[in-house]
Amino acid sequence: TDDVLGDLHMHTSATDGQNTIVEMADAAIERGLKYIAITDHSKRVTMAGGLDAERLLKQWEIIDEIRPQYEGRLVILKGIECDILEAGGMDLPDEVLEQGDWILGSVHYGQKQPRDQITDRILGAIENPHVDCIAHPTGRILNRREAYDVDMDAVMQAAKENNKFLELNANPARLDLNDVHLAAAKKRGIPIVINTDAHVTDGLWVMRYGIRQARRGGLTSADVANTLPYEAFSKKLAEVGS
Repeated sequence: TDDVLGDLHMHTSATDGQNTIVEMADAAIERGLKYIAITDHSKRVTMAGGLDAERLLKQWEIIDEIRPQYEGRLVILKGIECDILEAGGMDLPDEVLEQGDWILGSVHYGQKQPRDQITDRILGAIENPHVDCIAHPTGRILNRREAYDVDMDAVMQAAKENNKFLELNANPARLDLNDVHLAAAKKRGIPIVINTDAHVTDGLWVMRYGIRQARRGGLTSADVANTLPYEAFSKKLAEVGS
């Protein structure tokens, strides 16, 4: 797990996580990480106390305030796991999203919609200039919930065309993308980020399951964007959408 230098999906006590930003940041340093993104839920996820625009911007202000104390040790990105709404479109306005550093798009609701509808929702998110990455792209939860019916070929094509990242969610209950999708993404040259989706400091340690899954899909560290030092990663991030 030493190859992975960044973790770009985690939650805090502002929504359904158990720890503060500072606690997550300190745990990330202990884990050997060099950069993280704080990505709490957006408002559509009411059961997790998702953030509306006002609360999110307040959280981003707090991140700005605490960054100096991590100077040279850890880069903290201002992020959000923003829901892709059932009718399409994002859960927060573009003028809010554009102020963030790292925007995940994800589907939590309407998972039983027809294939075309779910696919169109995700394609719409990929085409949004402020969305950087699609989180747990098929929504599966092992032994509990099948992946939703989505045209992954179309999703990958759009990710490639729009220079977007796809997430391999390392949570052992998800491991989403699966090995077949990972192999297909590698073939197309789509950058994968392996994230823990941690909701507690100990959750940062599930990264190893994601790495194992990546290997199962034939990926090497060269295929995983968050193995890059932050400077190189941020260059890649700057190319998103171009």
